[in-house]
Amino acid sequence: MPEPKPQQRLREEFDRWAADGRGESMEHDHWPIARPALELMQIAETSNIMDVGCGAGWLSRILAQRAPRGRVVGMDISDEMIAHARKASAGQKNLSFVVGTVDNIPWEPNFFDRIITVESSYYWPDPAQGVRELYRVATNNGSAWTLINYYRDNPYCHQWGKLLAVPTHLLSAEEWKNLFRDAGFKNVAHQLIPDPTPNRATYTGRWFRDAKELAAFRAIGALLVHGTK
Repeated sequence: MPEPKPQQRLREEFDRWAADGRGESMEHDHWPIARPALELMQIAETSNIMDVGCGAGWLSRILAQRAPRGRVVGMDISDEMIAHARKASAGQKNLSFVVGTVDNIPWEPNFFDRIITVESSYYWPDPAQGVRELYRVATNNGSAWTLINYYRDNPYCHQWGKLLAVPTHLLSAEEWKNLFRDAGFKNVAHQLIPDPTPNRATYTGRWFRDAKELAAFRAIGALLVHGTK
């Protein structure tokens, strides 16, 4: 059966990102907001963790260090990203990678104590189905966490959708929380994580109009939504 068109577009786009080395740059861009999220997750040495949309595996490697007696699995839709992740992670015995899509995670139910996805969930063709799959593979009392910079409550990111080569979902914090609740998660909550990265005096990228807009975006911060099974 041929792959659905949205999934194929995602795979092709992130294969291109991998070829351009953009998977390796994600740590620099996203660690300032991911670090506080990991502290809130309360990861144990024995935790089994899935990193959904792992890219080149930078966060998966950090998670594997924090759970040395557990198991970490990074999953990405891009074959090329997974190839980069496996190469960069050789020797970490508690870490493995799989190619897969969030609408049909290739793993058994009730396995992961913690699930995290950083900067990937707004790309999911069907966010509701994706969150249901997070619920399926989480253990009882396990938790799922999604961290994103592209969401409706931060007006300084709204223009990104027009600049990206694949479709995105611009949802609010309340809409994301409702998806978690509808999937069955309890104690669903959210918070904003400001980005502490120092701002330059000038900005020449394409994502923001100027340095002032970038600073305002970082001050509001990323959206972290989480719930417990």
